[in-house]
Amino acid sequence: MVLLKIGTLPVRLPCIFKQANLYLQAMAANPYISNILFLDIETVSQYSNLEMLPDDWQQLWNKKAESLLRYHENETASSLYGRAAIYAEFGKVICISCGCVQQNGNERKLVLKSFSGHNEKEVLAAFSNMLTRWASDGNKMLCAHNGKEFDFPYLCRRFVINQLPIPALLNNSGKKPWEVNHLDTMELWKFGDFKNYTSLSLLAHSLGIPTPKDDIDGSMVGEVYWKENNLERIVTYCQKDVVTVVQIYLRLIAEPLIDIANIEIK
Repeated sequence: MVLLKIGTLPVRLPCIFKQANLYLQAMAANPYISNILFLDIETVSQYSNLEMLPDDWQQLWNKKAESLLRYHENETASSLYGRAAIYAEFGKVICISCGCVQQNGNERKLVLKSFSGHNEKEVLAAFSNMLTRWASDGNKMLCAHNGKEFDFPYLCRRFVINQLPIPALLNNSGKKPWEVNHLDTMELWKFGDFKNYTSLSLLAHSLGIPTPKDDIDGSMVGEVYWKENNLERIVTYCQKDVVTVVQIYLRLIAEPLIDIANIEIK
């Protein structure tokens, strides 16, 4: 085993090469883009407001809110409850939208499919069944914007909470870095910068890709779900995100964007 010293730390060269190979696979012109499943999730708090929570869960949220209130002095634990959606312990998944690029010669088509509903366990189970079948022949990857920080771990935690097995492609537990087949368009855009965060809409705008948020944005999902009971509107919003992630990925690997006429929703 060849070791390379970086500073005072020895690093195994095969580890570096394998991680570099995964990065190059994503960034090079990729004839196997059909092996990537692009996805986005929408989440909401488990209850419409703090007062609806059981007493033990209210106490746990109040404890969680203590740290948040340090940066939001004019807020209360109750007013901050909308933020519960981003924490897997307090939120739930109501929509998972997926997109796969199908290629026929030089022509590409993006096919979208969404799994949504009020029963999170059913949503997760349906998504898991699809993902397991799709990934059965191996060499498949997942891609999302900020997926490594949010979508992928959030889904894994909700699978565990719902006592469902985590699909193999989604689960990175016990895997070496180069064995995790997850791509993240935000990470690719960082180009090695560890401190930079770029939202999906900002990156899309910077790359000249139409911004997907022409109806609602993430801060409105909870209100649309709990007050308007309009899940269909949220699904449409989620699907637009997936389209944008696909287009951003194509732009990052210097390939033509997919024409809107070649987008199909199943």
